[in-house]
Amino acid sequence: MTKADPTKLDTDAVSAYLSAHLNGFAGPLSAEKFNVGQSNPTFRLITPTRNYVLRRKPPGVLLKSAHAVDREFRVQSALQGSDVPVAKMYLLCEDDAVIGSAFYVMDEVKGRHFDDPRLNELSRDDRRPIQDEMNRVLAAIHNIDLNATGLSDYGPEGNYYRRQIDRWTKQYRASETDHIPAMEELITWLDANIPAEDGQRTLVHGDYRIDNMLFHKDKPKVAAVLDWELSTTGHPYADLAAVIMQWMMPPGQEGRGLAGVDRDAQGLMSDQEFIDAYCARRNLGGIDGFGFYLAFTFFRMAGIIQGVYKRALDGNASNPERAKALGGYVPNFAQHGLDAARTV
Repeated sequence: MTKADPTKLDTDAVSAYLSAHLNGFAGPLSAEKFNVGQSNPTFRLITPTRNYVLRRKPPGVLLKSAHAVDREFRVQSALQGSDVPVAKMYLLCEDDAVIGSAFYVMDEVKGRHFDDPRLNELSRDDRRPIQDEMNRVLAAIHNIDLNATGLSDYGPEGNYYRRQIDRWTKQYRASETDHIPAMEELITWLDANIPAEDGQRTLVHGDYRIDNMLFHKDKPKVAAVLDWELSTTGHPYADLAAVIMQWMMPPGQEGRGLAGVDRDAQGLMSDQEFIDAYCARRNLGGIDGFGFYLAFTFFRMAGIIQGVYKRALDGNASNPERAKALGGYVPNFAQHGLDAARTV
């Protein structure tokens, strides 16, 4: 049997399906694959009158519960009209027979995309407002009323970190290719140091960073938060720590972080300024033991990129060469997690 190519899309099948199920759709249809992202292949759908975006599960054998495009569709549909800007959702197709895997179609949001948190394309004075808007939207995500939006059952009850550590340890084992001592030590430490519940249960994005956002073309305003695949209900500090984790990475194309950058000189917020602004927006007095949350986010990211690497080896990666390169960073993320753990 010929293995399906995750970089290709059967536009004839998509066009036929949309003609039957999407009001106002009119072909002819062509498609362009976005090169960003490593999980769910994403395509721009081009028609004579307007463009759409299609996100699909990758073809092939997948880890259980991964690539949940149905959940992405549900949460973004629930957030329509809220303080969290998202693209307009049009339809979800869970019939694998159409193109080989489930997919959904949403509006194409026009806007600025930043993949480097240094924001070099902006003037010094324009950088901090972008970061502050990113902070505002993060707080808005965590302030969403789960009952009013119908998301109270979007994730399980109970300790978020307990279930996440269990889940990602299982996912990591399922995609493990080498023995990594630092990862083993980190898993053991996290398992033994989960904080007590503090009563917070919020919507969690799960992969909150600047390159998963689109900004308005002429003002520091988020036009849409993207890539909700890892979203659930849980503990909000995981999202906050994910931002700080990203900033701890080396700057440049690979790390896309802020390590070693003179942030004050460049007009960028410090880690503590970002945390303080977030706490102010959510009326929090501060965050104790932040090192645990950082260690957790490094662990989870190590598990994610290990899965990406395994999909590349199996021929199912959205961007195979990039995915194979990412695999080499798993030990680094595990070591950073251990370093964060030692600050608790």
